Amino acid sequence: MKLLFLCICALFLLSCSDRGEDLPPPNILWITSEDNSPLLGCYGDAFATTPNLDALAARGFRYTHAFANAPVCAPSRNTMITGVYANANGHQHMRSRYPKSDAVELYPRLLRKAGYYTTNNVKEDFNIDPEQTKDVWDERSREAHYRNRPAGKPFFAIFNCTISHESSIHDSIPSEKLRHKPEDVTLPPYHPDTRALRHDWAQYYDKVEDMDAWVGNILRELEESGEAENTIVFYFSDHGGVLGRSKRFLYETGTHVPFIVYIPEKYKHLYPADEPGDVVDRMISFVDLAPTLMSLTRQPIPGYMQGNAFLGEQKTTDPEYAFMFRDRMDERYDMSRSVRDKRFRYIRNYMPHREHGQHLPYLWRAPSMVSWEEACRAGKCSDVQMAFWNPKSAEELYDVEEDPWEINNLANDPKYADVLARMRGALREWMVRIRDTGFIPEAEMIQQCAGQAPYDHMRNTAADLGALIDVADAATRPTANDLDRLQTWLRSGNAPTRYWAATGLCILGEQARPALPQLRAALADPSPNVAIAAAEALYKLGDVETARASLLRALKHENPFVRTHALNVLAVLKEDSSEVRHAVRAIVEGQSTENQQAYDWRMGQALMEKWK
Repeated sequence: MKLLFLCICALFLLSCSDRGEDLPPPNILWITSEDNSPLLGCYGDAFATTPNLDALAARGFRYTHAFANAPVCAPSRNTMITGVYANANGHQHMRSRYPKSDAVELYPRLLRKAGYYTTNNVKEDFNIDPEQTKDVWDERSREAHYRNRPAGKPFFAIFNCTISHESSIHDSIPSEKLRHKPEDVTLPPYHPDTRALRHDWAQYYDKVEDMDAWVGNILRELEESGEAENTIVFYFSDHGGVLGRSKRFLYETGTHVPFIVYIPEKYKHLYPADEPGDVVDRMISFVDLAPTLMSLTRQPIPGYMQGNAFLGEQKTTDPEYAFMFRDRMDERYDMSRSVRDKRFRYIRNYMPHREHGQHLPYLWRAPSMVSWEEACRAGKCSDVQMAFWNPKSAEELYDVEEDPWEINNLANDPKYADVLARMRGALREWMVRIRDTGFIPEAEMIQQCAGQAPYDHMRNTAADLGALIDVADAATRPTANDLDRLQTWLRSGNAPTRYWAATGLCILGEQARPALPQLRAALADPSPNVAIAAAEALYKLGDVETARASLLRALKHENPFVRTHALNVLAVLKEDSSEVRHAVRAIVEGQSTENQQAYDWRMGQALMEKWK
């Protein structure tokens, strides 16, 4: 009996050891870079020079299907820090500052409660009211470091690299000083072969090489600290980028990111594959990071988190899909949603009447972007290269294995009808499940929330989101047969439904002419977003004076996002009458110095630049 007892104890201790229960909590180090796709040697890019990250991948685990949920920093980082999709939080619009729900906690606070010393060196940009991110970290500064922690405390530390940021190609380095030569660049098929595009691609590879050297320094510092074998290391980029049609866009080049995890041997029970150096093809995205941290630190995963832990004892089965979203990018409105499985990407564009290439002054600081536009406007581009400058398809479907640059849209190919239906259904189910706030226009959301967190508003309202999504789906793929129901929806008691109805009539164009009386009546709608969408439809139907007067009224609205919406429409319509010029100038000149990064000011400034 005594021998049996000893055997049972030994087996129990061995089981605990296998699960790591006798080990101290691991330190966790996040090394993040900005704006770079997997342009690394370990991801098969022979043009890249990335010895440090290649070495990390060789002794760690390289994830091949890792995605940013948004193709731009602030909404992407909001998703990371909350474990909730930014479009469920109401924080999907770039650089918005709407309140966070009290029901949603930020993971650094959860880690601190679990006994971790948390540092951030130094990036935040979490798209949340700044008052709600105060005192989140033990340290946040350029001096923040895990070595400052009290003795015996495990640490969670972030070091963020800006070397590969989009701005790194704004100022051209002389070609003779580049290490990666422009003539050796392999251009994607959607980019024309111009000198500026070759130069910016080559310069960007130089910046990725510089970023890799910076990562090497962080890893050497960890080794020298003596904590390397106690520390799980994550490396990833905050989204893709940065050459045109990558950052800000829901393609592979905007959302697919490098993602490498190193796990010391003492924590081998956490390995996601058999041996270090193995490749992991699990679908992961940034919404999974917060629950994974909870799993690694043996904390309960809060019920509000919308991702899946991919490491630790609470690791879930592999998900089938990753989901992504795009909304207002700086001063330009657009809205798209995307779902990706291991082979296909489906994109649903909810503003197909807008071209991908809407002018954004910050994006156009890159010489390559100017060069691409000039080449296409001069008729020097192929159909594939010109597609970026044309109105979008409402639906896009790509076989990413066969078409990695995503230039062959299969959405209308009958051979892929089953794939299209499956991906379309998965996307709709996700949008309903997370309570996607994007189907309510931004200014209308501000009005409806009245200071309440959008996350809470969407859970407290009795509105049927599924029905609203159905309206938006129909309105943004309209045919002449939809005219009657669009007119019916324009009389709905629900403002977002009326907005999508007016948008549908705008997209319908000349076929919407029978709806002229209803569109004119909609100019008096209590929701400014409805009135603006109706004004655009009227303008395109030839009722220019009436539409212009409505848009001029919107330019005087107290809500800056009403003004920004109206300015977007004026830019699309190329409206530059003296009355409009006067009203836009009043917006630009009326802003105080501290407000001159407001998006209505920036949109107005961009219009005035075009008028010169």
